Amino acid sequence: MILRIAKTSLVFAVALYLTLIAVNNVADYDSNYQFVRHVLMMDSTFPGNALMWRALNSPAWHTVCYWAITVWEFVAALLCWWGTLRLAKSLKKDPSEFREAKNAASVGLTVGLLLFLVAFLIVGGEWFLMWQSKTWNGQQPALRMLAIIGIVLLFLVQREDGSQ
Repeated sequence: MILRIAKTSLVFAVALYLTLIAVNNVADYDSNYQFVRHVLMMDSTFPGNALMWRALNSPAWHTVCYWAITVWEFVAALLCWWGTLRLAKSLKKDPSEFREAKNAASVGLTVGLLLFLVAFLIVGGEWFLMWQSKTWNGQQPALRMLAIIGIVLLFLVQREDGSQ
């Protein structure tokens, strides 16, 4: 029972964290929008780099990308909340029901992992060369989130009491 409570609590914590990230994007729109805008414009990458053709300078694209990230964060959060609820409801159920409840949480955690891996590390970090920026580099926070969510997912799928 302790491992089930731990797994449920950790999925809850990720759901809460993702919710706060998404809400902050709405509540402090301009600060977070400026981050996305500067990454997409590549205006603080190394001078004269040969990949500036990748830059997106259109405010329309900045807005679309910003809202895509924010919606992705909300979707991941909602899926993790759904997973938390399913896990909590199955805490005292038999192992097969708890194992089945893990699926919803696994989907939410995977969507969260994909957000930070694809949107921030691959697209932002490598395609738009965010790693070159001293000011607009979000790779460390993205890596932190990738690690947190990844560890929770790995813990979630571990067997407890001889079952999954």
